[in-house]
Amino acid sequence: MADETTPHRAPEGGAPTSSGPRSGAPRTGGPGGPGGRKFFRRKKVCKFCTEKIDAIPYRDVRLLQGFVAERGKIVPRRLTGVCTTHQRRLTRAIKQARNIALLPFAARF
Repeated sequence: MADETTPHRAPEGGAPTSSGPRSGAPRTGGPGGPGGRKFFRRKKVCKFCTEKIDAIPYRDVRLLQGFVAERGKIVPRRLTGVCTTHQRRLTRAIKQARNIALLPFAARF
């Protein structure tokens, strides 16, 4: 009962939390904002399925380098758009190419 009359206080730490639509500056336009165009993300299509590539050769370094980040990490499916089966084959091919020194394990500093 006494809690109903007291004003709402900020949580421990002093500053109010920034959750919710009223945090910070007001939203103006932008791709997803009011009055602007809705952002349409195109569905990524598997490169290997469209080109009907069944086997991913580990010797094709140019192809594999497109799926390895600058630092040497394998780029995930959600970024490349490759389907699950081809991502697994791609990962296996990249690892084979690394083991026979066609691709680096990590970037040079």
